[in-house]
Amino acid sequence: MNKMRYVYTAMLLMVFILASGSSFANQSYGGRTYEVTITNLTRGQIFSPPIVISHKRNFSLFSLGDPAIAPLYKLAEDGLTAPLVAHISELPSVFDYEVAEGPILPGDSVTLEVSTRRHFRYISVAGMLVTTNDAFFAVRDLRVPGWGRATVEAIVYDAGSEANSEDCADIPGPPCGNGEVRNTTGAEGYVHVHAGIHGIGNLEQVNPAMHDWRNPAALITVRPIY
Repeated sequence: MNKMRYVYTAMLLMVFILASGSSFANQSYGGRTYEVTITNLTRGQIFSPPIVISHKRNFSLFSLGDPAIAPLYKLAEDGLTAPLVAHISELPSVFDYEVAEGPILPGDSVTLEVSTRRHFRYISVAGMLVTTNDAFFAVRDLRVPGWGRATVEAIVYDAGSEANSEDCADIPGPPCGNGEVRNTTGAEGYVHVHAGIHGIGNLEQVNPAMHDWRNPAALITVRPIY
């Protein structure tokens, strides 16, 4: 009787493992999948489609006070994620990434899924504020929670790669629509906390009352789903 019960239990366990498939195998190697929800907290800034990256601790999207790498400043200036995807795809310190299918309007949210593994337990998130010259929100090196959820606020950084002219001739987002135009005269040359919109351009187009923000600009929530 005990032998039959043992065989029956073993068969049930095997069925469970086969039914669980890759999800069970992923967890057995220290892997999990996480939902990352990004909420736009600004009044009048649209976020370009953001990117979420899972990585090792030694990965760095940027360092304050240092020049931005070209794939990052292309995201910060024009909301382009393809150069950054090409860059991180070659890095052994990156495990997974996901790019949103579209922009995030003020007050809206988007949820992306990324996978992690044993030594890849950190997440970084970035996206452009499109009615600026080179502003982007970011969260760097967030350690994923083992259970429950982690919620952090994201502030806005200046890539320092383009002058903050606040001139529509240099800005890709609405109401301007001039993408991939660079005005580097007077650019700071390093990544720093963004000082916001000051109304030095055409106020009918880029107006602090609508396009400025007060940090935090985004809310990031991370939770395991399996």
